[in-house]
Amino acid sequence: MRSVLVTGASGAIGRAVAEEFLGSGDRVFLGCHSRAAETAAWCERARAQGKNAWPLPFDARDPAACRAAVTQTGGVDVLVHAAGTAKLALIQDTSDEDFRSLFALHVDAAFYLIKACLPRMLSRKAGNILLASSMWGQVGASMEAAYSAAKAAQIGLVKALAKELGPSGIRVNCLCPGLIDTPMNASLSPEALASICEETPLGRMGTPREAARAAAFLCGEGASFVTGQVLGVNGGLVV
Repeated sequence: MRSVLVTGASGAIGRAVAEEFLGSGDRVFLGCHSRAAETAAWCERARAQGKNAWPLPFDARDPAACRAAVTQTGGVDVLVHAAGTAKLALIQDTSDEDFRSLFALHVDAAFYLIKACLPRMLSRKAGNILLASSMWGQVGASMEAAYSAAKAAQIGLVKALAKELGPSGIRVNCLCPGLIDTPMNASLSPEALASICEETPLGRMGTPREAARAAAFLCGEGASFVTGQVLGVNGGLVV
């Protein structure tokens, strides 16, 4: 049984990822910062159904909290950093605090979590690290410069760590969802959503479960020779 930590597990994609791993019989720690009580109740219901689900509330932007959370798990075999937020604004309207906050959650937190998880992975010469980036980290998005920059930084971190950690048997990959039907995209107008769907070859939004299945693949035996890769789950919008 693998020990899996999924951050952002109170969100749509993070929760779907947790469900995928639970369905495979893994022990899953659902990292969350907001909606901790709701996540704890969800885990209790899952355990009543025989699933090995455990809530793990902590602030991933805090390096000490990341170390304490990983210690609480007893060790992590698979890390999925899916926590995230977005900021829709022109660059001149993006505050210093907003810019720093996006990097703190998407990039700094990934750095803290990876460092906390590595001792066990290195000692076992095995492990999987997956960062949930975005298609905007690949191509950039107007009015989301700070978000796009943070997501691009995640891609660079993955590519570098895949080379560094590969000799130790640790695989590092990146998931880049396109337009997924999540609350994060609820702020987009119906016209904007329709426009993106029209540009998407498959003609629709993706679902959290579709993103989660791709995450489970990248961390599973089916991808045992896959590392340093950026997998787009985007309906063909980004090639």
